[in-house]
Amino acid sequence: MSEDLLKGWWLQLKGQVHEKWGKLTNDDLETIQGRTEQLVGRIQERYGIAPTEAERQVKDFIGKAKEPTPSW
Repeated sequence: MSEDLLKGWWLQLKGQVHEKWGKLTNDDLETIQGRTEQLVGRIQERYGIAPTEAERQVKDFIGKAKEPTPSW
């Protein structure tokens, strides 16, 4: 899954993101809006980890995220 798809499917993927990083608030998820840099920054802030580790986690998540099933 590419970053562009993450942005496009953000509403559907927010639940998966929240399951993985439970310390992210609903306000965080609304602010992030599928932007990778924002997600990395919030994860780094909430979990107190290095930027490179947060980037690795996000890249891993994007690579493994389940594509949402269309609701139509």
